[in-house]
Amino acid sequence: MDDIPEDFEPIFRTSPYLDLLGPIYNKKTDRGLVIGIKAEDKHCNARGLVHGGVFSSLADVALGYNAAFQGKEPTPMVTASLTVDYAGTAKLGDWIEIYTDIQKVGKSMAFANCYFSVGTKRIIRASGVFSIINA
Repeated sequence: MDDIPEDFEPIFRTSPYLDLLGPIYNKKTDRGLVIGIKAEDKHCNARGLVHGGVFSSLADVALGYNAAFQGKEPTPMVTASLTVDYAGTAKLGDWIEIYTDIQKVGKSMAFANCYFSVGTKRIIRASGVFSIINA
């Protein structure tokens, strides 16, 4: 897409579900991985607003990827809890960015928060707890 910010590239890791949801983009920063997505028809409800389920899926990805890739090797984990607070909306055509803050990655649990923005406006706050899978 021509209107994707230059510093974003296709997400580095995908799955059949993310392929269906996407295209999803990322950029690596000194504070972690920023996730980006352009709101398309398939993301929107009948009112032309991005569906809440899209936001919760993206929150899970942003939180989980940032927590799992904190160290030299990825830490295997699964979502134990996900909370999403909808403080605003995004509409068809909006560029959405997700910034994540990792609170803690411990031996058995990881905790993280993220914020969704459209331009300078924060629209979503989400938090996740992840259970570390010990092989």
